[in-house]
Amino acid sequence: MSEDYRTEKDSLGEMQVPADAYWGAQTQRAVENFPISGITFGRRFVRALGVVKKAAAQANRDLGLLEDDTADAIVEAADEVIAGEHDDQFPVDVFQTGSGTSSNMNANEVIANRAAELSGAEIGDRVVHPNDHVNYGQSSNDVIPTAMHVAALEAVEKDLLPALDTLREALEAKEEAFDGVVKTGRTHLQDATPVRLGQEFGGYRTQVEKGLARVDYVRDHLSELALGGTAVGTGLNTHPEFPETAAEYITEETGVEFREADNHFEAQAAHDAMSEAHGALRTIAGSLNKVANDLRLLASGPRNGLGELEQPENQPGSSIMPGKINPVVAEAVNQVHKQVVGNDAAVAAGAAEGQIDLNLYKPVLAHNFLQSAELLANASEVFAERFVAKLEANEEHCETQVEQSMALATALNPAIGYDKASKVAKQALAEGKTVREVVVEEGYLSEAEADEVLDPEAMTHRGILGSE
Repeated sequence: MSEDYRTEKDSLGEMQVPADAYWGAQTQRAVENFPISGITFGRRFVRALGVVKKAAAQANRDLGLLEDDTADAIVEAADEVIAGEHDDQFPVDVFQTGSGTSSNMNANEVIANRAAELSGAEIGDRVVHPNDHVNYGQSSNDVIPTAMHVAALEAVEKDLLPALDTLREALEAKEEAFDGVVKTGRTHLQDATPVRLGQEFGGYRTQVEKGLARVDYVRDHLSELALGGTAVGTGLNTHPEFPETAAEYITEETGVEFREADNHFEAQAAHDAMSEAHGALRTIAGSLNKVANDLRLLASGPRNGLGELEQPENQPGSSIMPGKINPVVAEAVNQVHKQVVGNDAAVAAGAAEGQIDLNLYKPVLAHNFLQSAELLANASEVFAERFVAKLEANEEHCETQVEQSMALATALNPAIGYDKASKVAKQALAEGKTVREVVVEEGYLSEAEADEVLDPEAMTHRGILGSE
């Protein structure tokens, strides 16, 4: 054996493991068995594994199932995993055994070897055993879904919700700043009755607020933890008080409320909570996509588009056209939406494939959910700070466009009737005149009456213009 390797054993025999690695034989087998994507679990999931292993050791210590010295060493090693000190020790591909056993054993081996080292032993000595100690009272079948929920809810609570709130605040600021800017409304991409730019931004702000509420709704189901169900949900080899005790420690560690699953058989065999929660993420991605598309359209131009918004100059837009500026940040948000929709298809399909007592799509469910949460959080922050906050209204252009709009004729309906109003609109378009000019020329309204009925700002409020 090369000096760069050491020999470790598992139930299948000996394996050569890199000498400086904390992982052991089972992890090494997984590395060799699954050279599939090169994608490994990220910070959130590795942290969650550390949280679960720490809580399990604390609970087993409290229940008299682990000696204090062993439990304390596991807790210290798990703390290092939680802090991100050993992320490079989790090399297993996301596309692996469907239960996530390889990742669970990866965590068990890393923590056991590091705990042994902290206890003064050598790596591989097994004075702290990956199965008998670190995995005591657990199974991959309940550890991985527990880590999935811990990672997912932490990602939502600590990353996504604050980012969405940042975007909400940016949209709200523009809603207030643009409240006095009257512009042409558009339905079917055709001119419609006037609207205030601030009202449109109020719609965007409300979309984000409702997204926040959607995520809030799914928190309860994500807070359920499968830990304590062991292999099939019966809890074999687990102390009756272990699930509740461990959940309390997980809550303490994360600052996020977690509890024992209502039904351990459901928690391990089905992952409807992940599918439901990702559905909320998909809906949020759709909301951001709509907002980004609208802002791109409103800022199109600058001379031959709608040109109602002036977009920030974040970077040159073309390698060949000098001076061109593109809405690059909004385009990034559009692309995030497409990725999240793809992730949602994977999550929905995987969550629906539970077979008898176990769902075998846990790793891909975790990976796709966490990627979506991260993408949406990052995109929301960037969108808010580098695009929305820097938008300006082209007030003069908006005013000119409103006055030229044929849709102003809509306000004439109560005053002169639909048929005459339609005639006015068509005549104005044909003769290149404004609705105001035609309605006065035809004698349907006096100039004073036309000014009252065809007030664009007044049209942005509920009511009938010109009525007493």
